[in-house]
Amino acid sequence: MTLLDPPQTARTPLPARPAQVGRAAPPPRSRRAAPRDLLGDLLRRPSALAALVVLLVCVPTGDKDVTAAVHITPADVASLGLVALCGWRAATAVARGRGRLIPTRAALLFGGVLVGVAVAAIASRDPSESLSGFIRITQVFVLVPIAMLLSLRDRRDLGLVLGALLGAALIEGAVGAVQYLTGTGASYDGGTVRAVGTFGASDVMAMSAVVSYGLLAALGLALEARAAGRPRAALGYALAAGALVMPLAVSFSRGSWIATGAAVLVALLLTDVRLALRGALFTTAAAVVLVGGLGLGGASVTARLSSITTVAGAPDHSVSDRYDLWTTAARIWQDHPVTGVGPKEFPNYRDAHAPLRLSSGSDTAGAGAGFAREPLLSPHNMYLLVLSEQGLVGLTAFAALFLALLFGTARQVLRERAGRGRAAGLGAALIGLLTWQLVDFLYADIGGTTTVLVSVVLGLAGYGAFTAPGTRAPTAPVPEAAAP
Repeated sequence: MTLLDPPQTARTPLPARPAQVGRAAPPPRSRRAAPRDLLGDLLRRPSALAALVVLLVCVPTGDKDVTAAVHITPADVASLGLVALCGWRAATAVARGRGRLIPTRAALLFGGVLVGVAVAAIASRDPSESLSGFIRITQVFVLVPIAMLLSLRDRRDLGLVLGALLGAALIEGAVGAVQYLTGTGASYDGGTVRAVGTFGASDVMAMSAVVSYGLLAALGLALEARAAGRPRAALGYALAAGALVMPLAVSFSRGSWIATGAAVLVALLLTDVRLALRGALFTTAAAVVLVGGLGLGGASVTARLSSITTVAGAPDHSVSDRYDLWTTAARIWQDHPVTGVGPKEFPNYRDAHAPLRLSSGSDTAGAGAGFAREPLLSPHNMYLLVLSEQGLVGLTAFAALFLALLFGTARQVLRERAGRGRAAGLGAALIGLLTWQLVDFLYADIGGTTTVLVSVVLGLAGYGAFTAPGTRAPTAPVPEAAAP
């Protein structure tokens, strides 16, 4: 053995080298293969937090003081977390030169709403008192919808949020059905049979809104699964939508019934006319069987439906109060036509402009709560609320936003229908949800635990109007490889 011969110690590891190379071949030790922590997953896919916002709406918050300036719910806290997360991600992307925050049209439209409410707050009788209203409207109609828009990047994100809407609706629908069947709901027509879910008698409209959102989400997911050739999934979603009809019926919410019917009709007509006709026949047959055959809420539902068409003759007290509140809002606007009286100022001007027959409040009871009289603090019409509190400046900004979302989403659905893409049903869900919200605003305004869901709907509609469902949104999100 010479000095040029390799020593024995150098030869021993040679047979092991191929084994080491073999173990390292399938890069399992790379950073992508490591287990992802919760924060990392959230940063990579913030739509998970958006879905959590939806589900947290179902958390009971107990009896609330409706006269308080601010109500903070778990869903509100989560929505602000979503705003912070998406704002940080978008700012990081812009700082790294990867694009703009949101599409220019979206920035202009949402910015117009912000300017309108700011002008109304500054011009109000007491700007400090209008501050809470300014913050609330900014949260609901600007910040959270923009955060939703930033959190949606592809079909998976969209399906996740729609699935959360469906999950929340199934939870609330199950609770509401039990309340009706066991007589433990809110007071209605001499009994305690009105389904209100986990929201209590002080927020009787909340459950019907959540169930309506879920029904429309299920419809869109069923259409998407049908277009993708997944019949079992389509059947499952269709059955879920059908199961939500009963709790929606026993919520006895006329506004939700009208809005849901209009939304389903628009979504199906834009997606498939023949399917819309078949759906109408099926719905009619199901209503006959459930109400006429099984008697599920038959007398009460029939009476409630008939009241919709007889409000011009001898309306019930709640309807006459609503008409008087609309008249009050119109009179307030006539005295303050440009900038209105300011956010949260409607109650301070109500009595000076209201008809003499307007009630002092509405009675609530049941669902675990005693009798209470809730004051009428808004006109129960979002458009008249904006008109009276923000004048023509605010209403113009809101109208521009709503019309842009409506026509933009409808245009996208028609494109999907022409191209027969996989995400056609998801577009139908977006136009259905937005239609429901715009119709419901004719009979209601923001307020209550489910207010944050209005932001979710506007964010989903913004995704449909300003981006293409099924493709990556042009908002330059942080790529997964670059996310912390």
